[in-house]
Amino acid sequence: MPIGQWVLRGACRQTKAWLDADLRPERVAVNVSALEFRYKNLLEGLQTILNETGLEPRYLELELTESVLMEDAEATGAMLGALKAMGVQLAIDDFGTGFSSLSYLTRFQIDALKIDQSFVRAMTPDPESVVLGAVIAMAKSLKHRVIAEGVETPGQLASLQDLHCGEGQGYLFQRPGDADAFADLLVGGLPKKIFFFYLTPARKPLGFLGSRYSRPAMTHPSLSRST
Repeated sequence: MPIGQWVLRGACRQTKAWLDADLRPERVAVNVSALEFRYKNLLEGLQTILNETGLEPRYLELELTESVLMEDAEATGAMLGALKAMGVQLAIDDFGTGFSSLSYLTRFQIDALKIDQSFVRAMTPDPESVVLGAVIAMAKSLKHRVIAEGVETPGQLASLQDLHCGEGQGYLFQRPGDADAFADLLVGGLPKKIFFFYLTPARKPLGFLGSRYSRPAMTHPSLSRST
């Protein structure tokens, strides 16, 4: 897929440039569509890009939606296993908006669970927080990193901390910026970690690129309370 390959190559190239400049981004996350995931040359293309850019696979995380994972469980399991064997990280994006089958959390080799922003926005009244807390606890028990999407207010951040959510993503932490602006953040540092930027069509490529064009750039540090 030409656009997907372009995004992936750009993300890997930029991340390697930061690493060569002795900056330390945790990882770059790139969205992978259903069409890209089923593309017969996905593994070959990914390996080619990693070889061309010189990026170590551990710095790359691929984000997949629930619907992609559930389309063909057997083929999906084989593909995820092959990707993990390459050394890349894998995340389930927008968790809670698709099939929401909990069985695949134990069947598939994934590293992170990204909880959809609709859960974050609906944390009050109490019943929604109970559901969110249960999802966070379950994911952590399976040794998955848990990332809350769409964190925009201090109140949401505090509630997620109370639920022991490890990471967050949203405008509360960082607004969109270009590669130079993100490099400045890496030099100056934030309280903990920064992970994701996305590419929007009306902007020049952002620090971290993603293949979901309709979403604005966001970052997320860990949600640990300072002591």
